[in-house]
Amino acid sequence: MDPLRGIPLLEDLPDLEGKRVLVRVDFNVPLHIGVRGRATVADDFRITAALPTLRRLQDEGAEVVAASHLGRPAGPPDPRWEMDPVRARLEALCPGIGLTENLRFDPGEKANDPAFVQRLIQGFDAYVDEAFGAAHRAHASIVGPPQFLPSAAGLRFAKEVEVLGGILEQPARPFVAIVGGAKLGDKLDVLKVLATKVDTLVVGGGMAFTFLAAKGQHVGNSLFDPAHLQDCRDLLASGVRIVLPTDTRALEPGGTFGPPSDGHGPRGSVKVIEGDLPDGWTGLDIGPDTTAAFGEEVATAGTVVWNGPLGAFEMPPFDRGTGIVAEAVAHCPGFSVVGGGDSASALDELGLSDKIGYLSTGGGASLSFIELEGHLPGIDALRNAPNAPRG
Repeated sequence: MDPLRGIPLLEDLPDLEGKRVLVRVDFNVPLHIGVRGRATVADDFRITAALPTLRRLQDEGAEVVAASHLGRPAGPPDPRWEMDPVRARLEALCPGIGLTENLRFDPGEKANDPAFVQRLIQGFDAYVDEAFGAAHRAHASIVGPPQFLPSAAGLRFAKEVEVLGGILEQPARPFVAIVGGAKLGDKLDVLKVLATKVDTLVVGGGMAFTFLAAKGQHVGNSLFDPAHLQDCRDLLASGVRIVLPTDTRALEPGGTFGPPSDGHGPRGSVKVIEGDLPDGWTGLDIGPDTTAAFGEEVATAGTVVWNGPLGAFEMPPFDRGTGIVAEAVAHCPGFSVVGGGDSASALDELGLSDKIGYLSTGGGASLSFIELEGHLPGIDALRNAPNAPRG
């Protein structure tokens, strides 16, 4: 089945000459706070990803206004999350595009308030969703406008659906998924779906220790989620091939760690330990044998999907595993797809982003797409738009 079936695309919009178009974008970008507290955009990847859509709408004669959230403001408008630095960067990259104030300054956004939807769309003739990174949220700016306006998926949004839908339906095999990160509970449902799709499931990061404990291994003082121990046992018994760490780069009992910006980084002995971790030792990265094993899985894959770091990659020396596996994914002979977030940040830091088959703009949205097999609120809203293709 075509992943884009039923989704209106830009060519399904009416003539836009002289019309006003509201574009929901995902400009939730990291900011750098400089001298005198002046904020600037630290990474404009999400802005540049939307530019082809914004420029095409301009070329078709439309007046274009973008709308986005930024950060997680709570309560009244917060100066820390005002859109001014994002607006400045957008104007430099694509002059003439308007940008509303932070959508989440209004409680009606997250509450999907019908009154807020009406205020948002007032004066607009069409709507484009170019915010795949927010498509898993049933927020007013995502699901509201397609109920009332001719609507379409932006170029990047459509590509996300096409790529992710394609690898779920017909991946080149062997299909290998690498899933890392700290919180097992956040990705458990995704792991369950992937277990029915992939040939090999590679698990790293903090979540791996609950899997290792489910196999009877001692994990010392490492991150461990007893509430999901049985879920890990069930996955291990499901028949899917699961590759787990065999050695760990760990910090000694009593050791402390913090970001390298404090001038110190980890305090205490760090060593690589095979198998069981002794009491008090904290595993913070995969070891060299595991790194090599993960790399071998990637080297023979027809399709690789990677989401989540494989250790505390923001803090040397626990960034080694993520860095080496990132190199392997970048040079994979098969098709590679990397979810946004920390995985994308690691690739960017290593200068490898341009070597990935497809770099998604949506970390959480990419995982939700897999978990729900394409049925995200933002996608379903577009399929129900008045101009959506039927049949």
